[in-house]
Amino acid sequence: MSENEITALFDEWNSALQTGDPKRVVALYESNAILLPTVSNKVRHNHEEIEDYFVHFIAKGPVGKIDEANIRIFGQLAINSGIYTFTFKDGAVVPARFTFVYRWNGERWMIIEHHSSQMPE
Repeated sequence: MSENEITALFDEWNSALQTGDPKRVVALYESNAILLPTVSNKVRHNHEEIEDYFVHFIAKGPVGKIDEANIRIFGQLAINSGIYTFTFKDGAVVPARFTFVYRWNGERWMIIEHHSSQMPE
C-alpha cells in the first residue's frame, strides 16, 4: 500500500459526507470502530452510534480539506494524522486535529479508529 492510497481514503470519506447519506459514511467504518467526534462529547462505539453522529454532522453541510497529513503504514494497519479544516454551509470554518486508523480486511481498508478534535486556539 502506498501513501497515495491512504490519502485517497480521506477523499472517499469526504465524498461520502457530500452525498448527505450518513449510511455511506458509516459503511467506511469497521463494525467495531471507535469514533471520537469533533462536535460531540460522546464516544461512538458501533455503526448505530456512528450513524447517529453523522446524521447531525452531515446536516450542517461539512466539506473537509486536509491541511497537513502524516501517513504511516504498518502492514495491515495504516495511520493518517494531522490537521484538517471543515467549511460548513452556514459559512463557519472549523480547523481540527485528526487521526484515522485503517485496517486492511483482505478486501479494502476500513476505518477502525477516528479521532477528531477542534483546535484549542
